[in-house]
Order: sequence, then structure tokens, then C-alpha cells
Amino acid sequence: GIFYWIAQLLGSIVACFLLKAATGGLTTPIHSVASGMGPFEAIVMEIVTTFALVYTVYATAADPKKGSLGTIAPIAIGFIVGANILAAGPFSGGSMNPARSFGPAVASGDFHDNWVYWVGPLIGGGLAGLIYGNVFMQSDHAPLPSEF
Repeated sequence: GIFYWIAQLLGSIVACFLLKAATGGLTTPIHSVASGMGPFEAIVMEIVTTFALVYTVYATAADPKKGSLGTIAPIAIGFIVGANILAAGPFSGGSMNPARSFGPAVASGDFHDNWVYWVGPLIGGGLAGLIYGNVFMQSDHAPLPSEF
């Protein structure tokens, strides 16, 4: 829930300030939209990469009917993260996580286009969860009796 989000954001901020201290105050690198690309194109890249990541997590780790497919979850998730970074890195940075972009922005004081890394992943992750959860995961919900 909300405490997990707060923990992710605080962890990212603390890690980036520790990086800044460990490197003698060097500039903390931030995600940025590539020149020649607009924020809309970067949002689309973030939607697609985050969708792929969350869908992979659902398919290999979260789905209760995954069976033996769950044994490949760590490698599948690692591969999709790597592929997403290779594909989107040159264009949008391949963030896939708002906390991953927020900490460096706070540590550097540069929030230029940071909203892209909130909008894209929240839409992409939300769509993946909705689609996988409603299309592929079976609900075992039994309605309560009417006299209850």
C-alpha cells in the first residue's frame, strides 16, 4: 500500500544522497528524455516497458496457477528488466519505477520532465495488472449467502 510507496521513495532518496556523498559530491545522474523526443513519446516508452515488466511478474511470480513456471520467475523478470533498459534506455531512460527516477531528481535538484517517469509507469503497470488480473487470473470468489 501507501507505506510501501513511501518506503520506495525514501529508499531511493537516501541511496542517491549516499551515492552523492560516496562520490565526493559528483552530480547524481537522472533520467531524461532523449533529444529529439518529446514527453509524449517518452511516456509511451515507459508505458510499454512497465507493462512488459508487470505482466512478466504476474505471469511468472504472482499468478497462483503458474505451476512450475514460477521457478523461472527471477530469470524471466531479470531478462525483461534488462531488455527494457536496452530498448528504452537511449530514448526515455527505461525507468519503469517512479522511485527509480524520483531519488536522483531530489538529490540533483533537477525535476525536468520527472512527471514522465510517474505517468508512464503508473499507466503501464496499472494496465498490466488490470489486464492480467481480469483476463488470465481466475477469481475463486464465492458470493456470501443471502441470509448473511
